[in-house]
Amino acid sequence: MTMLIKNIKKLVQTESDPVTNRAGKEMSVLNTIENAFLYIKDGKIVDFGKMAEQPQGELQDAVVIDATGKMVFPAFCDSHTHLVYPASREIEYVDKIKGLSYEEIAKRGGGILNSAKKMAEISEDELYEDAMKRLDEITAYGTGAVEIKSGYGLTTETELKMLRVIKRLKENSPLSIKATFLGAHSIPAEYRGRQTDYVDVVINEMIPQVAAEELADYIDVFCDRGFFTVEDTERILMAGLKYGMIPKIHANELDYSGGIQAGVKYGALSVDHLEYTGEEEIKALLNSDTMPTILPGAAFFLGMVYAPARKMIDAGLPVAMASDFNPGSSPSGNMQLILSMASILYRLTPEEAINAVTLNSAYAMGVSDELGSIAIGKRANLFITKDIPTIEYMPYYYGTNKVDRIILNGKIVV
Repeated sequence: MTMLIKNIKKLVQTESDPVTNRAGKEMSVLNTIENAFLYIKDGKIVDFGKMAEQPQGELQDAVVIDATGKMVFPAFCDSHTHLVYPASREIEYVDKIKGLSYEEIAKRGGGILNSAKKMAEISEDELYEDAMKRLDEITAYGTGAVEIKSGYGLTTETELKMLRVIKRLKENSPLSIKATFLGAHSIPAEYRGRQTDYVDVVINEMIPQVAAEELADYIDVFCDRGFFTVEDTERILMAGLKYGMIPKIHANELDYSGGIQAGVKYGALSVDHLEYTGEEEIKALLNSDTMPTILPGAAFFLGMVYAPARKMIDAGLPVAMASDFNPGSSPSGNMQLILSMASILYRLTPEEAINAVTLNSAYAMGVSDELGSIAIGKRANLFITKDIPTIEYMPYYYGTNKVDRIILNGKIVV
């Protein structure tokens, strides 16, 4: 199938010499072409440029979309979600309103443990159908790639159940999906007081079975106060690496946990949350290939301190942003909202914010070689906006869907 998008008001995030991510001052670089065309063939971007330079010939047989007054962006890449879950948790939301902390809710059996209990009771088919609806929802807001974690199982059987559902989603959804094994998301109630025994289960039972069925691209650990220690984390990451699972880390959401340094030490693709990030953490990240990933939805929903994104960028770091879509601490997968939060709450310029939710978040899920920007040879995952006046309008006009059409793998899906 061939497709021509013509009369594009502005083609955004174009690259003639593609890079894997943008860091520091380079995060302000956002290449655009006004009055542009984009040509797609066999699911890939094969040409783009100014309308005056549009080639003729074989384009005559293409599906033609007139984008007059509209802009074209690369689709969002959401590099951190938990969108396979058994039920919503709005009652805990009310508990938060009444003053209970995230940790207090967890200690009394709420939070992750609440979802784990319900996960054991739900069928794979129900999980799959519910998750597919959520994928359709986030697609409509411009997401074209998403990472999905397990972690609401906390037993070998239910962790495998979640990962099998994610595998089915990969096979049947037009989105690009990566799967992450997060057996170390919380400590089950029956293992409280003997945490090391549960870590042994993760290492000796879960990881080998996940690897045997080839269910995970990455391995993750919640390394933070009240959850898994640095020692626990390193043991789990070492075990995962033996099976080819690349590390990703939940780090420093609740305190200075050492999770960022542990992630860097073991070559984590990303370290995520990062509310507590100081000079030592920034220094460690500067000497690494690990992508710092901030999750604005969680900090906003939980009323937490915000990660020092501005300080990190000014120090020369790249920053990615993702939704953390989950039922307990960030019940939204709307990446347009994350884009707005990047500017409103974290003081990123629109250019920096767009890089954070496209190219850098593609890097954070290991796909920036084929997604995250408009470049020849990259996969045609993009969205066409409604009529909007400027690029800056995308983060500025928050709360409404500014996407008109979604194209994934070169095909119109919305």
